[in-house]
Amino acid sequence: MEDLKLVQECLNGNSRAQKTLFDKFAPRMMAVCFRYMRGKDNAEDAFQLGMIKVFAKLAEFKFEGPLEGWIRRIMVNTCLDQLRKNQRLISDVGFEEVAFKMEVSEAVLSSMNTEALMALIQSMPTGYRVVFNMFAIEGFSHQEIAQKMGVSESTSKSQYLRARAYLRQRIEENKHGRGQV
Repeated sequence: MEDLKLVQECLNGNSRAQKTLFDKFAPRMMAVCFRYMRGKDNAEDAFQLGMIKVFAKLAEFKFEGPLEGWIRRIMVNTCLDQLRKNQRLISDVGFEEVAFKMEVSEAVLSSMNTEALMALIQSMPTGYRVVFNMFAIEGFSHQEIAQKMGVSESTSKSQYLRARAYLRQRIEENKHGRGQV
């Protein structure tokens, strides 16, 4: 069923269409929540809250872009809301304080499987993980990240660079057999 018809049927109260929408997007949106939240339970909670918001706001979807992108934004915002409720995300660190660490060869990255890379991302401190996901994976600009998280743009940039340095260091440790992935 195409997205326009699927949304219309959901809005008409068709429970099959609602299940179809849920089933169509649940795996990808759960993956989004896993990237942002620490732990399976927290990711599942954010996912459930996000899906409730999707269905509650479905009438607001204007078909100005893909349905999946609209749902993804709701999921990301739900994760950010949950993180904000539970802890302070980021300390305001100056951009110039970021130290670049060793470079990692493409061969090391290509030899890592997705699960190992996801485990590394999950192991990042919350602020690093959130900014890394928003910038590198979701495609938000540093200005958008700063607005959504209530931090400065330079803080977003520094957290992203620190996240990359963190990943580089862990990948290098893994390459030399010192890391646990």
